[in-house]
Amino acid sequence: MKTTKESIALKDDGLKDMPQTQIDTRMAKAKPVKLGWSSEEVENITHALNDLLVNYSVHYQKLRNYHWNVKGSDFFDLHIEFEQQYKEAQDHIDDIAERIRVFSKTPVSTMGEYLEQSEIKETTSQLSSEIMVRELIADYTILLGYMFAVIEIASAQHDAGTEEMVKVFIHQIEKHHWMLSAFLAK
Repeated sequence: MKTTKESIALKDDGLKDMPQTQIDTRMAKAKPVKLGWSSEEVENITHALNDLLVNYSVHYQKLRNYHWNVKGSDFFDLHIEFEQQYKEAQDHIDDIAERIRVFSKTPVSTMGEYLEQSEIKETTSQLSSEIMVRELIADYTILLGYMFAVIEIASAQHDAGTEEMVKVFIHQIEKHHWMLSAFLAK
């Protein structure tokens, strides 16, 4: 088949009205939607995530405090354990904040806000290793409560992404709770 200027022009005219990319479609040109959730649903999900975030952030700092300041015959075991837990907490905090951003909302992000809004409270550095462990067990109970609340809200909003993320956290927190409880049962 011989290509002529006319056949090229017809081809070009036929393509002129067809979208070349998603950007050319009406849907892509419209204002982005919030992943299918209403404003109220987004508010419910992100509020619950921010509640978890502020508590997790204070807990994270407590773990670092205890890692740096643990003393006594339990030093080597607890120093390593606290470091592993605060590194895990740091990853979870980042995941929570990024999940909030998925909904185009702003995560709570200052120490002042964390301390003001958190149910978990900071402690002194001058605690015995046993009291440090008891504090962390109490923190895990509080964190689990917030995690269960997030899952309940996420499930009601059909937010499988948030639900799945937090279920992973629950598994890890429950394990930490068990191990630190066993540590105290010497």
